[in-house]
Amino acid sequence: MARSRYPVPAGFFRQELEVKRSRFIATLAPAASVDEARQFIENIRKEFPDARHNCWAFLLGPPGSSDRVGFSDDGEPSGTAGKPMLQALLHCGAGDLVVVVSRYFGGIKLGTGGLVRAYGQATQQALESMPRGEKIAWVYLKLGFDYSVLELLQRDLPQFEVEILEETFSEQVTWYLRLPEERETDFRDRVVDRSHGRVRFDT
Repeated sequence: MARSRYPVPAGFFRQELEVKRSRFIATLAPAASVDEARQFIENIRKEFPDARHNCWAFLLGPPGSSDRVGFSDDGEPSGTAGKPMLQALLHCGAGDLVVVVSRYFGGIKLGTGGLVRAYGQATQQALESMPRGEKIAWVYLKLGFDYSVLELLQRDLPQFEVEILEETFSEQVTWYLRLPEERETDFRDRVVDRSHGRVRFDT
């Protein structure tokens, strides 16, 4: 079952690492689809057209999920760039993200082991420093109920992270709500319990 809530990058983030005069510029961003990831990669290539390599990796879905991943060494020796970058993504505790590491060669060869360490470290350091947000799968509910249970229901909203998008007061109170998907079942149960079944639900 897919996770409905997990950390993601809060936005575009960039950090640079220098190893033996080679510059490794790691650029991260959130990505919710393969198309978004590939568009971001293309944008970075255009930004750094003179870089020796623009290596990349992406992970779509919850943290650690390997169902939708991709990576490229972009001309570096096979397995020395994209793979260590992807490994860093898989173990960073965040999901829905793409990273490009642009390398400017400094004149000193690093060897395959050195490249693996450099690309992995550049990605890891950027991941550790990037601001994080949260992806939440929302559900929307419409509730109708008597005024007699209004105060009781209001007390429970913070506990279930419920946001009132709209409320109307006529013969009954009507709420249009948004809440995290993972909270829906418990919230419904609490509402039914509080109102003794006198609340009307419409999704």
